[in-house]
Amino acid sequence: MAEHKHEPVPYRTFITIWVALLILTVVTIAVSRVNLGAWNIWVALVVASVKSSLVILIFMHLKQESKLFKIGLLTLLVIVAIFIGLTFTDVLYR
Repeated sequence: MAEHKHEPVPYRTFITIWVALLILTVVTIAVSRVNLGAWNIWVALVVASVKSSLVILIFMHLKQESKLFKIGLLTLLVIVAIFIGLTFTDVLYR
């Protein structure tokens, strides 16, 4: 098997993603204190999906993997977020 050579990710990218994760954490906390009704869970899931996508793409080097692998993993992430959201919606309206 051929070994794939990946170029290193610059430190500036890591710092930028870390700051973005901190900002998204503040957004998560702010949303939790605002009453949006049934939208609270959806907003929280979107923010969590964005944060996990950033971690997976940059820190776990998914950005350097094949396009098919990227699409598959991110699709699964979205599907899991939808399932969790629908579960909370079902519980909310019982």
